Amino acid sequence: MEARVDLRSDTVTLPSPEMRQAIHEAELGDDVYGDDPTVNELEAKSAEMLGKEAGLFVTSGTQGNLVSMLAHCGRGDQVLVGDRSHIFTNEAGGASVLGSLFLYPVKTDRFGFLEPDLIRAATTRTDYHVPPTKLLCIENTHNQSSGQPLSADQTQAMADAAREGGMTVHIDGARLFNAAVSLGVDAADLTAPADSATFCLSKGLSCPIGSVVVGSEDFIDRARRWRKMLGAGMRQVGVVAGAGVYALDNMIDRLSEDHTNAKKLAKGLAEIDGISVDPEAVKSNIVYFNIPPGSGASISADLKERGILVNAGDPVMRMVTHYGISSEDIDYTLVAIEDIAG
Repeated sequence: MEARVDLRSDTVTLPSPEMRQAIHEAELGDDVYGDDPTVNELEAKSAEMLGKEAGLFVTSGTQGNLVSMLAHCGRGDQVLVGDRSHIFTNEAGGASVLGSLFLYPVKTDRFGFLEPDLIRAATTRTDYHVPPTKLLCIENTHNQSSGQPLSADQTQAMADAAREGGMTVHIDGARLFNAAVSLGVDAADLTAPADSATFCLSKGLSCPIGSVVVGSEDFIDRARRWRKMLGAGMRQVGVVAGAGVYALDNMIDRLSEDHTNAKKLAKGLAEIDGISVDPEAVKSNIVYFNIPPGSGASISADLKERGILVNAGDPVMRMVTHYGISSEDIDYTLVAIEDIAG
């Protein structure tokens, strides 16, 4: 059956008709020369919205995190990351392979928070036997914690602990605007404690490609050089950046719809026998839930036959709401799952 509802990820979003029009009308130039006016607008707008000096358009969140770590650190330096962070579990070890950086995992609590005392304990002191700790990476929202948003106070507490040890701070804000909408604050409030941050255009903001890195002008200059070394210096990329400019102007407030649908999904799942989920833990657009061990592949296959796409996790499955998913799609999905469970 043709896919009717795709809950695998918010990366599957398609541009709205208005976004497609913005892409069509985007002014173009050679970005490597700094001549693409649409890219320049996107970078400047992103930096302003997150309270930083400058921005850098990159191809993906993974690339944004990588060039940020490489710009902050030198070969042999240590980077503190959450043990369930995307950087540590889902970015192919790029920082270690390409930057010779040592990723040190710090235990993440159920809300995606890194206890300041654990940060302090993981910070290496002046000792040539161990790599110097130079950077703390924070993830907001935290994917594996059902998309939990971290508040500005929580981020400040982690950043303060890092700075005690002489570290800089980077935020992997793939879904940063989801966090801001969920908490009812400006995104700049959430990035204020950090030296740099990334956010994805290609998830909740519904763009086809891209992420943006923000930070100081000096930091962005270093990150731009790393982007070039990674082969990601792009030319008339305003055709993509135009979608990003449109998204920042028009697609942020609507994220609350995704959060409402995710909460509805979680509440419905909680009423189905054999499924365990805490609806109160769902604060943004990601729902993790427990299923009977060994049933993930069959549930995914059965849902696919009904036109519903879900990744086959086991014994924990994930569903993600996004632009293109309606309240009626949630109703359809819940009926299908209840039928399968029965």
